[in-house]
Amino acid sequence: MTAMLVLCTVSMQAQTSTTQPKKATHKKVVKKKAESATEREIRELREQMQSQQVQIDSLKQQNADKDAKLATATQDAQAANAAAAQAQSQAAGVSSSVQANTDAVNTLNTNVTDLKAKNETLAQTISDTKKDVMKEIDEPMALHYRGIKITPVAFFAAESVYRQRSLNSDVNTPFNSTPYPGAAQAHTSEFNFSGRQSRIGGLFEGNTRAFKLSGYVEADFLSAGVTSNDNQSNSYTLRQRQIWGQIATQRGFAITGGQMWSLVTETKKGTDNRTENLPMVIDAQYHVGFSWARQPGVRIQQKLGMTTVAIALENAQNIFSATNANSNFFFGNAGTGGGLYNSTANYSNNVAPDVIVKAAFDPKIGHYEIGGLARFFRDRYYPGVTTVPTTGTAGAANDTKTGGGFFFNARVPVTHFADVGVHILTGTGVGRYGTSTLPDTTVHPDGTLATIKADQGLFSLELHPAKKLDLFGYAGGEYAQRTTFLNLTGPNAGKLTGYAPITASNTGCGTETVPSGSTGYNPGVPANCTGATRAVIEGTAGFTYRFYSSPKYGRLQYAMEYSYLTRNAWAGVGGAPKATNNMVFTSMRYYIP
Repeated sequence: MTAMLVLCTVSMQAQTSTTQPKKATHKKVVKKKAESATEREIRELREQMQSQQVQIDSLKQQNADKDAKLATATQDAQAANAAAAQAQSQAAGVSSSVQANTDAVNTLNTNVTDLKAKNETLAQTISDTKKDVMKEIDEPMALHYRGIKITPVAFFAAESVYRQRSLNSDVNTPFNSTPYPGAAQAHTSEFNFSGRQSRIGGLFEGNTRAFKLSGYVEADFLSAGVTSNDNQSNSYTLRQRQIWGQIATQRGFAITGGQMWSLVTETKKGTDNRTENLPMVIDAQYHVGFSWARQPGVRIQQKLGMTTVAIALENAQNIFSATNANSNFFFGNAGTGGGLYNSTANYSNNVAPDVIVKAAFDPKIGHYEIGGLARFFRDRYYPGVTTVPTTGTAGAANDTKTGGGFFFNARVPVTHFADVGVHILTGTGVGRYGTSTLPDTTVHPDGTLATIKADQGLFSLELHPAKKLDLFGYAGGEYAQRTTFLNLTGPNAGKLTGYAPITASNTGCGTETVPSGSTGYNPGVPANCTGATRAVIEGTAGFTYRFYSSPKYGRLQYAMEYSYLTRNAWAGVGGAPKATNNMVFTSMRYYIP
């Protein structure tokens, strides 16, 4: 467009330059000559060209201004780019610094949070420790004397027993004395209250870290002194149940010495003292078929994982029974008062302690035991007493017989609410370890001892239907084998000698006799009634209900049991007598925490 305008302008200027200038005229009024169409067009074109020239000049100026501004803008852009690069570099540095600060802040926040949590935990620990300390001060679980921790053990009992056939006994039942029908007391019942099974004691513990020292004492009042009676004060003597000391290492090795439960007794854990698994009955003589003893001894045990092995040496004693025995032996004597033995009780002259070994297993489910028992019986016999003619003490000598047996215990929780137990002991000369105390030995005609085979068994079922309630049922029996020998010489020549001879008379076991005196304390006893026990069997059912139980205030519980007892004799002349008894026990006890 600019080029065209330039060409037109040049052309028009060329045309204009060819026109001759007008001659000068005098100043006078001259009438303008009217423009022709061509002239008007030329004039308009000239005006347009002038206007366009102005526009062109303006456009040039604008372009120049734009170029100047563009140059300035380019310079500014370059400067801005440089500034942006510098700013980006600075921003990267700032970003890195900000990230570092952010990381530091996050770390600091984490540390503050951890510190806060630790402070809260520490505050809770301090609070709990303070509560524990205050509880130990206000409600100590044990007493402390120097480095010794003393834990009291006690319960206080109000109990009763009813027996259909009187035994003149407290809450402990002499099972093997249940009277046959011919005894006057088989026709009278008895009902007795008792608080004598109440118990006191304590556990004393000293922990040296390298090993632990323990001592335990436990006593009740089921003992009678020469002044004890039920007439007025009902005063009975304190009885030693257990008193022993122990040293134990952290590797499961322990030595215990003193009076304690026999190693034959079933335990709940390993062979540990104070974990004895006793029937839940009220009867202080426990239950027929339960094998046990509490006697002085020494026990050594070692834990090996889930297994514990132990050996014990325990005080021996001989329970003896014989019919038609000759007077040509002895194995013991009544206690000597000066020796602090009971002058009305008999004691055997033991040649060696009883030796008991046991292995106990504690897997995830149940508790199992297997063990053996070795016993030694000695007497002094006089073979010359039975000779004809009698030679008296000639040939007198000591004779030792051995006995022993095997036992097995198992206790299995069949469900969360039920435990089943089985106990078996069998052997010769092991009768005293049964709760019925059937005989260990009898005697040969020549005066030497003979061991009697015995069996003991107990089945138990213990239910826990509720937290406060336990139900229990037991069935047990004990057996002593007939053991007899033909006597060929002496006053009993031709008779069977020993335990439960078949020729013994049982003809009077079912015939009641009149009292033997006028004091009122001499009931009739059967005449012609050997009645040697073959088996004692008992079945029991009962419950224990805990009214209240608190680790702070102790436990109050009530229990009741019913037992049916039978005593079966070996057959003799006149048959095999049988005695039965129905017994009901009740108990209210308060246990200290």
